[in-house]
Amino acid sequence: MTLTKGAATTPPRTARGVLTGVGHLGQASPFAPPGRRFRLARRAWAHWLGCAGFALLLATTTGLGPHRVWGACAAAGYGTAALLATRDSRTWRRAALTAALLGAVVVPLVVLVVSGAAQSEVGVVERSGALLLHTGSPYLPHPAHTVDYDPYLPGMALFGVPRALFGDGPLTDARVWFCLTFVVCMFFAGRRPAGGPGPTPVSAVALLAAFPAVALPLAVGGVDLPVVGLMCLSLALAGRGGSGTAAGVAMGAAAALKWTAWPLLPVGLVLLAVTAGRRTALRAALVALSVAASAVVPVALAGPRAFVEHVVLFPLGAGGVRSPAASPLPGRLLAVHVPGGAALATAALVTAALGVTLSLLIRPPRTVRAAADRLAVGLGLAICLIPATRFGYLVLPLVLAGWFRYTSKTAGSASAGPVSLPSCPVPRRPDSGHRLSVGRR
Repeated sequence: MTLTKGAATTPPRTARGVLTGVGHLGQASPFAPPGRRFRLARRAWAHWLGCAGFALLLATTTGLGPHRVWGACAAAGYGTAALLATRDSRTWRRAALTAALLGAVVVPLVVLVVSGAAQSEVGVVERSGALLLHTGSPYLPHPAHTVDYDPYLPGMALFGVPRALFGDGPLTDARVWFCLTFVVCMFFAGRRPAGGPGPTPVSAVALLAAFPAVALPLAVGGVDLPVVGLMCLSLALAGRGGSGTAAGVAMGAAAALKWTAWPLLPVGLVLLAVTAGRRTALRAALVALSVAASAVVPVALAGPRAFVEHVVLFPLGAGGVRSPAASPLPGRLLAVHVPGGAALATAALVTAALGVTLSLLIRPPRTVRAAADRLAVGLGLAICLIPATRFGYLVLPLVLAGWFRYTSKTAGSASAGPVSLPSCPVPRRPDSGHRLSVGRR
């Protein structure tokens, strides 16, 4: 386009919105007006203060030792972040995020690893790793107590192999490998083209890790984080197209860890079929099933009875020992308080699964964000309807829905094409021969 000499040079509303637009929480553009920057600083301050309140409440009410440690450390970190975020400066807001990460992730993780305190899942995974090395199966043949059960698929035992090989030590703790897997997967899931819109992967992962629902399992040892990290990576790779091999490997790796990752396969494959074609989706399906089968089938064939007892019956609340997962969600309430409620909850779960499957056929997701939302809805319904469930499982749909909505917030607005400045409605004078060329549509 061209601007006639004497025309107004102030960008119109659409372009000015790009220049003054807000990046993300605590990352105001330096071109934003003072009032806008003040509202952003106030929002960041309120966010960290709310996180501090949650951590303090947990520290004073929970009966779990590792959670009390996390709550005390996180409350201090979030409180410091809230104070730092009151300053209207990008440097201070970055300092606030650093304080939150230190208090909610780094310090409690170091304290708990050194002291040996962790959620019971960490001990289960480390024992499973030792069993896998010595017996070829991560499952005890005759479990008698709750802690004897390993409800995860065989791939999860790999996180316990470092301790089985190298003994006790800070770097062999299973939750350290949970953290590394989650962070690496989310980093590559958040990568964008050089110069493309959206937050950098480092800033996105840092802000996600500092959120209480993620920071708590990072410190105390949540097995769902590596699962959701691989799920996000799988969807990101599927959305980028390509040969489908990398997406298939990531899907298979997630499916080898836990049953909750299996709904990823239909959603990711449909997305891949839309973005790269059916042949690519078929190739990815073969790769994913091969990777998952290589981890699951040998163990299942070596001890089918133990496999079914640990991985199928126990999570459904039908094993020899009741699962301790007993959050008051609809599936649990039906199973406990309604005659035949377990069958009703299972029927509702199957109905929800069929509904999500039909939605994939009728209206397949065409973007990564749409696929993540569809998967988050399916997992959310499943978590609410399974008879043996925990509130902690909700981190899966929360991360899926929040991550791609956050990382695509800027990119989504730019996907429609570059913003162009419309021609200014200034009449051309016959003697106006001087023009300033600023671009061509």
